[in-house]
Amino acid sequence: MLAPGCGRRVQSDIVKPIRHRQRPRSYLIALLLTVFVGCATDNSNRQTLVQYSTINALLSGVYDGDLTFGQLKRHGDFGLGTFNALDGEMVALDGNFYQVKTDGTVALVADAMLTPFATVTFFKPDHSLSLTNSLDFHGIEHALDQVLPDKNAFYAIRIEGVFASVKARSVPRQHLPYPPLLEAAKRQSIFEFHHVRGTMVGFRVPEYAGKLNVPGYHFHFLTADRHAGGHVLACRIQSGKAEIDRTTRFLMILPQHGAFAETDIAQPRNEELGTVEKGEP
Repeated sequence: MLAPGCGRRVQSDIVKPIRHRQRPRSYLIALLLTVFVGCATDNSNRQTLVQYSTINALLSGVYDGDLTFGQLKRHGDFGLGTFNALDGEMVALDGNFYQVKTDGTVALVADAMLTPFATVTFFKPDHSLSLTNSLDFHGIEHALDQVLPDKNAFYAIRIEGVFASVKARSVPRQHLPYPPLLEAAKRQSIFEFHHVRGTMVGFRVPEYAGKLNVPGYHFHFLTADRHAGGHVLACRIQSGKAEIDRTTRFLMILPQHGAFAETDIAQPRNEELGTVEKGEP
């Protein structure tokens, strides 16, 4: 018998989001990477992966952004990210945006809330793949690698099914002065789910974009009843299906505030990112 919300909370430590003053009118500076040039419209974004800020900025402690979720929704209905002051994990699925909090609860995101980092797209799958044989996280990655036509493209990936287990995390709200993400992540909350139906929402980013986003695979999870979830640290799927949306267009939106402008985000931080992503700081 499946129990969609059957997760047990394991106390641990990780990161929290930060607060910055809201600038509703200073909306964005758009930087287009790859072959997409010009002013992005809602229609053009339907074939584009849109990202706000960079993963290196988040690693450096830039936890406040000036982009509202109401504005972010114009760029996609599927994706992941976090909230100002690192206040939990964000999952966007089927046009709804959810906040997974450190107490394990899930809430719908208000349009006025702000994000320091997010990646979204309008999800329209090009390929699908059945997943069986009780694959773990690395097995899922390997299965996906076999069917991706171009390792240098960006992919949005939705995996829906029955999971034997999922280990997920959420991060607590941070307070100024903000520590680097590696330090903030030491206060994460970890949730374990067993025999649960749900959806993994994520992306595969090419290695050359590693200073911009998480290279390789990055997933967040929601149970089928939308009552629990988090950033995926480990999982094992019993049966399910992966849907894959390939895109060659990448739009980056840069924050317009001093913390981002004054932070050195050029240095490679692969080892630090790997530690944070695995949830074992």
